[in-house]
Amino acid sequence: MSTKSLTEAFEVKPKTFSSNNVVADYDIFANKSLLEELRTKIVQNLVEESIPNNELLEDYINNEIDETLVGYDLSMLERRYIFNLIQNEITGYGPITPLLKDNAITEIMVNAPNEIYVEIDGKIVKDETVSFINDKHIIRTIQRIVQPLGRTIDSANPMVDARLRDGSRLNAIIPPLSLKGPVLTIRKFNKKLESIDDLLRRGTLTVNMARFLEAAVKAKLNIVISGGTGSGKTTLLNILSGFLGEDERIITIEDAAELKLHQPHVISLETRLVNYEGEGEVTIRDLVINSLRMRPDRIIVGEVRGKEAFDMMQAMNTGHEGSLTTLHANNPVDALDRLETMILMNEMEIPVSAIRNYIENAIDLIVQVDRLSDGKRKVTSISEVVGMKDERITIKEIFTFKQTGVLDDGSVMGEFGIYKKKPLVYDKIVRKGFTEIKDIFE
Repeated sequence: MSTKSLTEAFEVKPKTFSSNNVVADYDIFANKSLLEELRTKIVQNLVEESIPNNELLEDYINNEIDETLVGYDLSMLERRYIFNLIQNEITGYGPITPLLKDNAITEIMVNAPNEIYVEIDGKIVKDETVSFINDKHIIRTIQRIVQPLGRTIDSANPMVDARLRDGSRLNAIIPPLSLKGPVLTIRKFNKKLESIDDLLRRGTLTVNMARFLEAAVKAKLNIVISGGTGSGKTTLLNILSGFLGEDERIITIEDAAELKLHQPHVISLETRLVNYEGEGEVTIRDLVINSLRMRPDRIIVGEVRGKEAFDMMQAMNTGHEGSLTTLHANNPVDALDRLETMILMNEMEIPVSAIRNYIENAIDLIVQVDRLSDGKRKVTSISEVVGMKDERITIKEIFTFKQTGVLDDGSVMGEFGIYKKKPLVYDKIVRKGFTEIKDIFE
């Protein structure tokens, strides 16, 4: 083989990816077939050989480069690229390591070796800068990520849910459950805690909506935040939790601990899956029941999705005011229907009318969050539960967002609205001493 530089072999070309002023510069190789050939050799060597301890890691990587890329005269920049590639395979998260380090990316979706999508500013786009060699490479990467977390994925356990050390959520599913091949999804954890001011700057809600929600939380109204996947429910829950008092005992219950509360008296509880013997599972419902014995001032459940809905409603109805939770729903009416369905999952002999009365007495507000077609998140509705009519729970909107159109660039046009008539919950808020929202409804 004639000696040539990697620049000549791969035609290194800069590629700029941008989305809404978020720009990332990548160096990619035009001759991908040759790059894949060399990368395959490197990764296969990593699989076949034993990897040394950290003290020898740098020497090991340099030797790997020398042995694999014989005949190529590498510049320092080119060698550093290959060095980082191998290092990511050994100590990082493989090809997706740079995506995880990019703060502009909020979600990573690996559908196939050469089919990787990322979410930036709420928009999903295909990433052309990274790829896996084959399906086995994806599975090996997943195994390396979840192994330190005490989890495993193989043909006997083809599905895994885990939380990375930085709080990011990982979900992976492999054959035989996934017919397409291994699929990896990572929702990245936002290291910068957002505030209500951040939502106002982005136009997620109005100042009056923010003031109303702050007063509602402080007045201990029971609030359900509903929305679709990736709509920002957990983010809003975390922000509203910031309005809780410093003197309150707060218990948070989650599948994967994402809430970051600044108050001094916070007890965080997290579920546990079954172990290798099929034992030891602790569910959201178990933790909700246990939390009632822990003298909570507030109970915050990251998400209700099953039988624990009944225990959550029971807590709200038995003196634990000011509870907060989220659930998946397309609109406030759908949220109430889902709650009803989840309570019925308990298979208790309770009439549907009684369950609806239970829900109506427990919940004060439903806050709907949606991700619009342009990727932006909006609080599209704040509704109150006002009572029963014809054996159905009735709700009334207080604030709303109405979409009026879409611009040529895809941006959604719309406007926020408010129903000036004082809501029923207004009197409850005022009785608790929070009168600063009077001007909103005048």
